[in-house]
Amino acid sequence: MSVDADGYAWWYVDGISDDGDRAVSVIGFIGSVFSPYYRWMGRRDPLNHSSINVALYGRGGRWAMTERGRGAVRRSPERFEVGPSSMEWEGGALTIRIDEIAVPHLTRLRGTIRVIPSAVTEIEASLDPAGAHVWRPFAPVSRIEVDIDRNGWRWDGHGYFDANFGTRALEDDFSYWTWSRLPTRDGAATFYDAARRDGSHLEVALRFGPDGSAEHLDAPPRAKMKRTLWQVRRETRADAGFTPHQVRPMLDAPFYSRSMVRTKVNGEESTGVHEALDLDRFANPLLKFMLPVRMPRRSGWTWK
Repeated sequence: MSVDADGYAWWYVDGISDDGDRAVSVIGFIGSVFSPYYRWMGRRDPLNHSSINVALYGRGGRWAMTERGRGAVRRSPERFEVGPSSMEWEGGALTIRIDEIAVPHLTRLRGTIRVIPSAVTEIEASLDPAGAHVWRPFAPVSRIEVDIDRNGWRWDGHGYFDANFGTRALEDDFSYWTWSRLPTRDGAATFYDAARRDGSHLEVALRFGPDGSAEHLDAPPRAKMKRTLWQVRRETRADAGFTPHQVRPMLDAPFYSRSMVRTKVNGEESTGVHEALDLDRFANPLLKFMLPVRMPRRSGWTWK
């Protein structure tokens, strides 16, 4: 797909092992929304700020996110390559091949992750009235197979695959948002809540069936959770009287949190993935000077 100046696209995958001991997330970016380099260079060339971020959570966990220039990117309708890593739709599954350097360990991270959807949905949701930000939940009900070249990192579990596309910076249009996805007995549930800069609020609650069907879900009230170590505010949806709680930390940053969370929705308890994003904090120019520590850039990598 084409991403215009000031825009972005990302393809997101996560998975939790069946025993709950490990989790993984992978995000392929064009015009990386969290890239300080993209902002510092005027957001003129999204393709020049691409990466495939992979994070392993649990024993032996690792993090890798190297931003690369346009010379390191190849695209087709079925395949997205950034440097030596790729995401490819093949045989009815999304196959992710990883070959990255973990930070700060500086060890090589190699392996394959496959996301096998039970079905692909037809849902697309605009996150703002102007349609500048769009969410596309491709496969909320999936299985995931993880095979990473590290001890203990070969496992299966429940997975998730979606994408977001936009024509403006997130921090220009939103001040805060939370998102979560929960496996359920008959499929999956997702919740998207956001505070927009114009003072309005986004509330999206969907139930997905294993056949790819989707319907609006009567969402329970928003419930507060304990703040992160960086004091990022968190809330999620939970039945009245139930206190949602973190089961495992995944990513804890000054402006962003990802975690495994236990909550209860319409009488069913479930453990899924939850995110909270404080875009007021992210908009602070001083914070952006911290990000290159975890997000190095290699602009000179080419396909020679």
